[in-house]
Amino acid sequence: MSSSSALQPVIPAKPLCTLDSKMSHDTSSGTLAIKRAFQAKGFLSADSSLLADGSLLADGSLLADGSTLADGSPAAQSVDTVPVINEKDIAHRFSKAAKQYNSIASIQRVIAEQALINLPNRLQGHALDIGCGTGIHTQALYRKGAAATGVDIAEGMLAFARKKYSDPIFIQGSALDLPFTENTFSTVFSSMALQWVSDTGLAAKQIARVLKKGGVAELAIMVAGSFDELKTARKVAQLAQADTVMPTASQWGYSFKQSGLSLQRVITKDYVDMHSDIMSLLRSVKGVGAGATGRKQPPLNRSDIKKLAMAYFSASGVESKLPLTYRVSHFRLEKR
Repeated sequence: MSSSSALQPVIPAKPLCTLDSKMSHDTSSGTLAIKRAFQAKGFLSADSSLLADGSLLADGSLLADGSTLADGSPAAQSVDTVPVINEKDIAHRFSKAAKQYNSIASIQRVIAEQALINLPNRLQGHALDIGCGTGIHTQALYRKGAAATGVDIAEGMLAFARKKYSDPIFIQGSALDLPFTENTFSTVFSSMALQWVSDTGLAAKQIARVLKKGGVAELAIMVAGSFDELKTARKVAQLAQADTVMPTASQWGYSFKQSGLSLQRVITKDYVDMHSDIMSLLRSVKGVGAGATGRKQPPLNRSDIKKLAMAYFSASGVESKLPLTYRVSHFRLEKR
């Protein structure tokens, strides 16, 4: 597919800023389960009907974690930002992982496939995949009928995508400074990428800027509450916490409302990856970028790892397996 003039990248007037990491690789060979969905039961959507699974986030309704966003007057709250992470380092890491990424990103693939199911079977117009990585889900947007474009910070990922898929367009860029003109896309898609941005408000504004009026965004974002088993085990083992602070579903909802996007629905689910040992689990955490907290952490020695394994099995172990939970909010947005 040749690029139209509407999809020609715009050279930013300022350098790309902070972080937009692609969903990163999971080295676990364990099994995967969907643990549970969080439901806001009894609240009606904008058309006075409950969503299919009882979950809801529409104008004037309840967020999945219980906080409210009134139509036209979003709940006042502080939207914390994650520690600043070097975008060049993230791009380098994922560029190196490009060749093996598809074979090891098991849980990320399941989450992205659920996000794709949430879209209509047929798409029209131009679609953007933010944090496209190896392009597998950008290609899925193309198969749904869209003129698909993927954007990612990792040139190695993009090179892999361009080699494998000839139909979509792949462009290097950041979610905080999307290299596209206003009102370009009918659909914006992203899965397991936006949780690493350092400014939820700016990311939301960028999505709103590039969406056409009447366009929709389907976003799967890992939120606060992920990796709680690991946090508990580190506490029990008396080891320093080493996780990246992630925004909550409420904070993302607030940012989307502030950007002018209409928040139609959010479904928050726990996706649980099972690991056979602590080293497999730790490698998977590092693989998804959660180890890049913006501050250096002392490495774990053998004694630390042994204590962590014992604490993890004691607190969360299930039939000799170690669960690791990814809490993901599936947002549906519309530009009116």
